[in-house]
This record gives sequence, C-alpha cells and structure tokens, in this order.
Amino acid sequence: MNSTTYEGARQVFADWGIDTEAALAALGVIPISLNAWQGDDVMGFEATKGGSTGGTQVTGNMPGRANTPDELRADLDFAMAQIPGTHRVNLQAFHIDTDEAPDRDELEYRHFSRWVDWAKARGIGLDFNATCFSHPKVDDMLTLAHPDKSIRDFWIEHCKRSRAIAAEIGRALGQVTVNNIWVPDGSKDIPVDRMAARRRLEASLDEVFAEPHDRAYLRDAVEPKLFGIGVEAMTVGSAEFYLGYAVRKGILLCIDTGHFHPTEIVADKVSAVLLSLDEIMLHVSRPMRWDSDHVILLNDDILMLAQELVFAGVLDRTRIGLDFFDATISRPAAWIIGTRAMQKALLRALLLPQDRLKAAEERLDYTTRLVLTEELKDLPFGAVWAEYCAREEAPVGAAVLAEIDAYQAKVSNRGNTE
Repeated sequence: MNSTTYEGARQVFADWGIDTEAALAALGVIPISLNAWQGDDVMGFEATKGGSTGGTQVTGNMPGRANTPDELRADLDFAMAQIPGTHRVNLQAFHIDTDEAPDRDELEYRHFSRWVDWAKARGIGLDFNATCFSHPKVDDMLTLAHPDKSIRDFWIEHCKRSRAIAAEIGRALGQVTVNNIWVPDGSKDIPVDRMAARRRLEASLDEVFAEPHDRAYLRDAVEPKLFGIGVEAMTVGSAEFYLGYAVRKGILLCIDTGHFHPTEIVADKVSAVLLSLDEIMLHVSRPMRWDSDHVILLNDDILMLAQELVFAGVLDRTRIGLDFFDATISRPAAWIIGTRAMQKALLRALLLPQDRLKAAEERLDYTTRLVLTEELKDLPFGAVWAEYCAREEAPVGAAVLAEIDAYQAKVSNRGNTE
C-alpha cells in the first residue's frame, strides 16, 4: 500500500479510527481572514501617507508593493487562487478606495463600497480594523488614552465610524464583519500613573461602544499587546486590561500570537479565556524574540494552537485572521505561505485520534499519551493535504513556487511611491 497517495493515506488513518473525509469537510468550512496590510506594507491609500509609524514597522524592499486598491485586490485575487477553500479579507480603515480625501474622523461606508463590490463578486467576507497608527494625531504614542481630550475625541470618532462602516459592510454582504480595535498607547519609560492612562482608555472605549449595532452584521473585538517600539515600559491596553474589558462588555478578545511574552504559550490561552467569553478573534503571527510579525510557518506554535482549537471544540467560537507584514519576500507569497500553514495545522489537528488521546490523559496514562503523540507525527498528513488542494484546484509542492515566481515577475515593475 502506497500511503503517499490519498487512498493509501485514507486507509492508514482509518486504522487509527480517523475519517479523512470528515476532516476534509471540516477544514473546508473554516475561513481564514487574510490581512490586507501585508500587501501594501501597512501604508494604506489615504491622500497623504506618512508611512508605518505609531507602533508598526515593516522591513525589506522587495519590488511589487501594492500602491492602489486595485493593485491590492489583484494581489489578493492571485493569492486566494493558490489557497484552497473560501476565505475572507481583513481591511484597515486606511485602505479607503475613494476619490475623496477624508480624514479618519470623517470616514463613511461609501469610502469602502468598492471593496464590498469586489467581495460580493467573489462570495467572500470582509473584516475591518480601526487604524489608530500612522497619523499625525498619534501623539507621543498615545491615542484613546491621550491626556488631551481633543486628541482622544478624534480617535473616539474614528473608532465609532469604523464600527459603523464595519456594520454596514456586514449588512451589505449578509454576514458578520468583525471590527477590531488596537491602539499603540503606552510609555517608553516607566510611568508614575498607570491608572490614569487606563481610566482614560476605558472611558474612551465606553464612548466608542456606546451605540449598539446588530450582532448579525457586526462583532466588536479589542486587541491587547505586551509592548512595542516606543512603549517598552508600559502598554495601556495590556492583556489583563482588555480581557477584563471584553468580559464586562461581552465583546471579542483579539488574541494576537505575537503580543505576549516569548515564553508564553498562546495556545494555552484559548480555553482559559473562552470560559468567560462567547467568542475570540485570532491574529496569527510569528514573533521572533518580540512582536516582529513574521509570516507564520507550520511550526510547533501553530500546530499547538490549531490542536487547541480542535480539541477544545471551539472552532465555531473562533474567528481566525492573520497579522504579519514582511517586505523582504513576495507579498502575495506571504499570504499563501501563512494561510496554507494555518490550514495545514488545522488539518493535522482534525486528523488526530482525539478521543484516544483524551482518554489516555483522563486516566493519567501519560506514557500512552506521549507515545501516541510521537508516533502520530509519522502519519501521511501530506497526502490528505494534497488531496484537499486537488479538489479545490490549488497547487501543491513546487507548483506553488512556480505560480509565485510568475506573478512576482509581473508586479516587480510597480512604482513603489510613498
């Protein structure tokens, strides 16, 4: 029996009591939200662009960055053609597509209607993010927690409008749009009054979320962070702050896998927070020593995260999105590599003998648990993945690189103007 073919692999898994068809069916209905900001180096399309500042940093100068919404959509179209399944796109508020020049406290749904038309034509969903960075009013790394009320009011209005836009996008597409809020607010050196800053952030968020929206079309999320460049000493919106706020307000906690201490296991947080929350949003990234937003790989961290989602039975309560930006490689390639890695991790988790592993743990038989965990690594997961790609008409193996190389050659002559 050749286990490298799908039928051979199917039998191998069946011997372990695993139905590969059921696993493929489960994987096929899990959408992943591709982060639009990977394609434009977190620049956006506002009339005046100041570059990635206020808590974001992109490195590299690979030719081919998207400079217009049309170029970004073309890149997303290409990337999604190489990724099996139907997915979503996660926009920032600065990804406007309009002939107008609104400031961020003036944004309206019409500035994004072309994105909605594009998504409708492809049968995909959109998610949204308030863009509280790369703007002159990100003053000394402070926005919603700024001591100056006029600056707070500007960002409160921006976040309110982002929620309204996201709700209208969801309504137009007939499905839920998640609107996420992350702010870079913090202190470079040791503060003396953390409480004042956090009270200001809490009061600002209370104003942002004061207006109710239909949950059939909008879900709100808040995103914590450990630290960033310029806020090494204290981040106002820490994990503890936002977890408490999300529980009190009944909104989603956005767990970014790069926003924690390097020794923390993010997979461990999923079941812990979902005892108190209805849903979570994931921003899956790969930190290297800090929140460096590397493209995710099929590594232990991602495998553990996917297994936790599957074994805890919380896939239906988790909205999976990506969050990385790397200009040292082909930008569409980053989406392709990252999304496929997340899918492969989920498929591997779906192809594990969950009941057998849990039973060993329940009876405190850690020897059996460890032996099984190691032996299961030899199962022919790759053959099942190749079958999924074939059914979805997506390339595998060297064919993926050939597609990326051909596309990169087409876009490498774009003018990457600021």
